[in-house]
Amino acid sequence: MQKVLVTGGAGYVGAHTCLRLSEAGFLPVVYDNLSNGHAEFAQWGPLEVGNIGDAARLDAVFAAHSPVAVLHFAALIEVGESVRHPDRFYDNNVAGALCLINAARRAGVEAMVFSSTCATYGEPQQMPMDETHPQAPLNPYGRTKLMVEQMLRDFDRYSGFRSVALRYFNAAGADFDGRIGEWHSPETHAIPLAIAAAQGSNAGFKVMGRDYPTRDGTAVRDYIHVLDLAEAHVLALKHLLAGGATEVFNLGTGTGSTVQEVVDAVARVSGRPFEVADAPRREGDAPALVADNRKAREILGWEPRFGLPEILESAWKWHTEGLPALQRAQT
Repeated sequence: MQKVLVTGGAGYVGAHTCLRLSEAGFLPVVYDNLSNGHAEFAQWGPLEVGNIGDAARLDAVFAAHSPVAVLHFAALIEVGESVRHPDRFYDNNVAGALCLINAARRAGVEAMVFSSTCATYGEPQQMPMDETHPQAPLNPYGRTKLMVEQMLRDFDRYSGFRSVALRYFNAAGADFDGRIGEWHSPETHAIPLAIAAAQGSNAGFKVMGRDYPTRDGTAVRDYIHVLDLAEAHVLALKHLLAGGATEVFNLGTGTGSTVQEVVDAVARVSGRPFEVADAPRREGDAPALVADNRKAREILGWEPRFGLPEILESAWKWHTEGLPALQRAQT
């Protein structure tokens, strides 16, 4: 069984990818500092605790496990925090990624799948957005991800270190068996916030802007099931292990949903209408972000299987059954 080092593998997307890696016959070795991840999510392979900026710790883990590749998820991701504390984002997301790449190269590993984002594009100039869309990020979070993409292209060109960068649109949903799902503190993503409102959260749910040029005035986002994202990572890994070239792919369904449509769908799934308040637009939010995913379909053979109904059904199960069970087990 080939081992794969999964940095940030105790986090949301990383853990679901470990699940899918295990199903595909790989052994995921989770490397996580547990600042945002959860040890309970490391269910499909060993857990090594450490920071991606710790070169000595990385060297020891590479030596102990001899992975054939790295899947790199470990990053700070909250856009608002990146504006308040850009230093933390450049230190972790850029300097940390460079430390990880160098450790991989020292260990003789020549392949990395990188968790990137559609935030590298910035303000949409066409819709849907393909991989040739200009990259002009609107915030430090997006800029740090773009910098890592640029580093990886340079390492491929000048040293033969190959990579696949996967630009996510809006990751959502959970494992259908309720073992893992979104577990952030604080939570900033729309679907779990809407579910929390349906569960009776005193905070309710805020719609950030109703004056966008969209079909109902609320922002449009391309929600992609986390298990579809996980499958794309496995396909990208296999592409690299088969000698495939450095590439970049969008990961989205190609279909957008408005915030109001998400609110209405959560109310249907839960059977619980909930309080919704209007709030001003957030700085830097684009009216619509929808992926053109043809390249991933054509080169990786990737096909998203799930839509918004499956996303919400799995998320509802996680937040009403899976997550409360894990939280009870901690007490």
